[in-house]
Order: sequence, then C-alpha cells, then structure tokens
Amino acid sequence: MGALPVAIYILCLLAAALCTWLLLRGWRRSGTRLLLWCGLCFGFLSLNSLVILLDIAIFPARDLQLLRHGASLLAVGTLLVGLIWEGE
Repeated sequence: MGALPVAIYILCLLAAALCTWLLLRGWRRSGTRLLLWCGLCFGFLSLNSLVILLDIAIFPARDLQLLRHGASLLAVGTLLVGLIWEGE
C-alpha cells in the first residue's frame, strides 16, 4: 500500500477524533445531551477509522472486517438511540 492512502486514512482518523473532542467539550460546557450522543458516535467512528488503518496498513494479512463493521454499527446505533431519546 502506498503512502498516500495511508496518509488519507490517518487524516480521516484525526478528523473524527477532533470532532469527538469538540463535541464532547461542547457537551461538557453546555450540558446539551444531543452533543453527548453525537460525541459518542464520532468516538466510535474514530475507533472505526483506527481499525481500518490497522486492517489495511499495519496488519494486511489479518481480517479485521468484523471489528470494522462492529465499530461502525456502534456509531450509527449510538446516534440513532440518541436521536430517538432526545426526540421524545
């Protein structure tokens, strides 16, 4: 795998981690629970990006597809639960 795809995966991981940090910081300051749910969602998306990076760049011989899909399912599920919970 070339250096450019690895750099893109690293940038995606950093962007998701930055979003996580900003959303959770906003939640801590304002107490708005929807920011917490979104922050948790982006936390799982950060985990997903990390697992993708590990799967493709560091451990190409291993299949981490189950972990990748699990992290993305947790991210979407967390956001869905948060939106339903806050919509009531």
